[in-house]
Amino acid sequence: MSVTIVDADESHLPGVVTIFNHAVRETFAIWSETETTLEIRGEWMRARKAAGFPILVALDDAGQVLGYGSFGVFRDFPGYARTVEHSVYIAPAAQRRGIGRALLEQLIARATAKGLEAMVGGIDSENAGSIAMHEQLGFEVQGLLKGVGRKFGKKLDLVFMVRAL
Repeated sequence: MSVTIVDADESHLPGVVTIFNHAVRETFAIWSETETTLEIRGEWMRARKAAGFPILVALDDAGQVLGYGSFGVFRDFPGYARTVEHSVYIAPAAQRRGIGRALLEQLIARATAKGLEAMVGGIDSENAGSIAMHEQLGFEVQGLLKGVGRKFGKKLDLVFMVRAL
């Protein structure tokens, strides 16, 4: 099976919502216990695109969304204008097949083409797979914020990983 990465459009929203909601229900990848809707993710998509930020989806041969990734504002102050924060999420059945890496590589290329200077990833400290993938793609751990999050009654630590572009 081949995987194709394309710019997301509204037709991909059901797949994006399914992946997002699984991460909310089952993982610490998204620090929220509230699932999203097609309407909320649609607003997110339109706002991201209006701001000039990409949303990419990885599709299988049948056009099913296997994963998605995007980047956007890191912090809303002018001094951070050349830094973005990214996120990549993969459907459970598609994990550990290089799809997350392929999406992140494309996001890095897009950020570089836009003349950005740095990408930041905020990762749950226990997500060893994501941390290793980021390291392989040139990201460095530049911060550990202990106990700053909470989900499912558990305190969580946040790792900040940064790649200069």
